[in-house]
Amino acid sequence: MKISARKPLLLVAAAALAAGAFWWYRQSGSESLEQRYKLQTIERGDITQTVSANGTLNPIVLVNVGTQVSGTVTRLYVDFNDQVEKGQALLELDDRLLAAQARQSAANVLNVAAAVDLARANEARLQALFKEEYVSRQELEQAIQARRSSEAQLAQAKAAADKDEVNLRYTTIRSPVSGVVVDRVVDLGQTVAASLQTPTLIKIAQDLSEMRIDSSFAEADIGKIREGQKVRFTVDAFPNRSFQGEVQQIRLNPTTQQNVVTYNVRVSLSNPDHILLPGMTAYVSIGVASRQDVLLVPNAALRFKPADGNGARPPAAAGGGQRPPGEGPARKREAAASGTVYRIEQGTLKPVSVQLGITDNRNTEVVGGELKVGDTVVVGENVAAPGGKPSSVGMRLF
Repeated sequence: MKISARKPLLLVAAAALAAGAFWWYRQSGSESLEQRYKLQTIERGDITQTVSANGTLNPIVLVNVGTQVSGTVTRLYVDFNDQVEKGQALLELDDRLLAAQARQSAANVLNVAAAVDLARANEARLQALFKEEYVSRQELEQAIQARRSSEAQLAQAKAAADKDEVNLRYTTIRSPVSGVVVDRVVDLGQTVAASLQTPTLIKIAQDLSEMRIDSSFAEADIGKIREGQKVRFTVDAFPNRSFQGEVQQIRLNPTTQQNVVTYNVRVSLSNPDHILLPGMTAYVSIGVASRQDVLLVPNAALRFKPADGNGARPPAAAGGGQRPPGEGPARKREAAASGTVYRIEQGTLKPVSVQLGITDNRNTEVVGGELKVGDTVVVGENVAAPGGKPSSVGMRLF
């Protein structure tokens, strides 16, 4: 009897739970669109479109100081970060072999000079004897030839002596420019060999107050870059500081890696405090287009797409879909510069087509369409859609 008495109570409790669940579902489903979606007001403002790339800071002039003679390093006069002047001695090589060669060449000059004196004296005697007809013309001509040959040998000996003297001076390596030592490759006691390729001993940056950035821009962006454009860049050493430069040159020599074509854009900059160092990675941004006081739409609104059919889908042309047959390239470019945003009207989402201009990757210029200042557009969802479906903010071409 007790069991049959409890059964109606259980049925009443189950019915109450079902009614409560149904009421909660209706309440969640009837939530207003203004509460469900994130909205943002359309405003006017300034916008700048930029193109970006990474680059490396380098001195304007970086001289690799080498040697034209071989030898062992006996003295080092400079080290890393030392300031040097043009003509200053940087290091010396062992000069004993070259000094001996220079002395030998100097002695050979004296020996050949004595032979020249003798040949000239013989020619003078034969000239006098020839006038008295004591010697033949052939003997005189042989004396003249011997004098000329000895003079030529003297010139050759002097040239060899000069060469050996120059090689001897090359054992002292001097700075070709004024600047700062950024690299030293050799140490005391190291032997360097000058062969077909001149070895690098020391690297000198001529002037670190003026530097350059060698950056690689993709071919899709290179058409927007012009010489003289202002450049902003940052470096990891000073993440909270922005530096300025100017486009100096667009190198016409492309680089292709994995089918990606890039061009070297050289940026000139001032470094009066010498805080920017050679080899730093620079994150370069070049402003290629700018607009003032234009209508701006958030890029999040252009990316938003309803998840459950609460609004009409945008036309294919506006959303970057397929082109109708017969449209030409100009029409295709027009479609690629359009997009769709959603606003709330009379309790539903309404798609609005807009024509787009430049973008700064956060906002986009609106050049045509039905939007105006003060309109609110959907940029996302606050809660999950009824039925447990998550919000959908997908990427679309526009």
